[in-house]
Amino acid sequence: MEVLMNQLAPLAEALGVSAAVLEVAVLFSLGVIGHLFIRWSVRRLAGVADRTGTQWDDVAVYAISPPAEWVLWIVLIYASLGVGESFAGLRAQLLQVADTGLVVLLGWFIHRLAKGVEMELLAEHHGPRDSDQRATISATTRLVRICGWVLAALMVLQTLGVSISGILAFGGIGGIAVGFAAKDVLANFLGGLSIFLDRPFAIGDWIRSPDRQIEGVVEHIGWRVTRIRTFDLRPLYVPNSMFSTIALENPSRMKNRRIFETFGIRYDDVQQMDAIVADVRSLLQQHKAIDKARTLMVNFTTCGPSSLDFFVYAFTKTTDWVKFHGIKQEVMLSILAIIESHGAEVAFPTRTLVMAEPDPKLLEQRLPPEDL
Repeated sequence: MEVLMNQLAPLAEALGVSAAVLEVAVLFSLGVIGHLFIRWSVRRLAGVADRTGTQWDDVAVYAISPPAEWVLWIVLIYASLGVGESFAGLRAQLLQVADTGLVVLLGWFIHRLAKGVEMELLAEHHGPRDSDQRATISATTRLVRICGWVLAALMVLQTLGVSISGILAFGGIGGIAVGFAAKDVLANFLGGLSIFLDRPFAIGDWIRSPDRQIEGVVEHIGWRVTRIRTFDLRPLYVPNSMFSTIALENPSRMKNRRIFETFGIRYDDVQQMDAIVADVRSLLQQHKAIDKARTLMVNFTTCGPSSLDFFVYAFTKTTDWVKFHGIKQEVMLSILAIIESHGAEVAFPTRTLVMAEPDPKLLEQRLPPEDL
């Protein structure tokens, strides 16, 4: 800085201005030129990154580009600390501004880097990801961003002369009081954190609870409540703390759907039972929509009050609710056709009343003589 001031002293004397003012003007001009040059360089670097085979260099350029343009101004602030004695009173303030700006730029860089990593991991060229994987990636990068800004805030307070140890100690004592006063809020926050870590469900999943009247599609997972769209299209807001105390089912993650039905034929058709069961089993084994790797059973099980019952137990390959019911309808109609093809009939509840022949002697005893 002394060299620069010595070089600018004759020019400042010729212009009739202070050497310090002229030096600040020069530094500002250099800052503008450097800012524009860095922006141009970053754009060129982004163009080079676009032509490479990997995408991670694009993530780096995305994270660096805006903060790098402002780093130069922080450097210029540090450089201006050596400006003449007339600015000596501003040096402490400039130092705090420079330190604070550097910390903020660091937090901004971490934020953009985590965001870029999230966008890259969730990009289409990586292939489809499960809902739990998407939730894990989003939760992890969100936690990194939050931690980055918390650390940046603590560092800023440190540069401003605030004692961090005192804040942490006060936070520990105040945390106890806040914990008692806002235990429900904290319970919901911790419940939301457990959802992100354990991944019992994700956005787009169909969930339901046998303990409570909760069933629908998850639309949003917040830090306090989770919004579920019920099947009658009403929004249902569930506090996150509730998910730690109830049993929860996630049908969206099922691998198959089950067909479990019982059919009954008449007792008069008992001779056809073995052939019917064999044909139904063959039907399921040859059906393209039935998963043969899963349990497949067709067996005569019960002699019911008015029918001989056999059950069908199989799993479809699809988990789509609409497609499943179409396959189930096709299978059930085919089973009824098999029963009919063997000359049998599906039984329905009946009762047979057998009348005994009347005893003539009892009739003579009970009927009056004139009726005989």
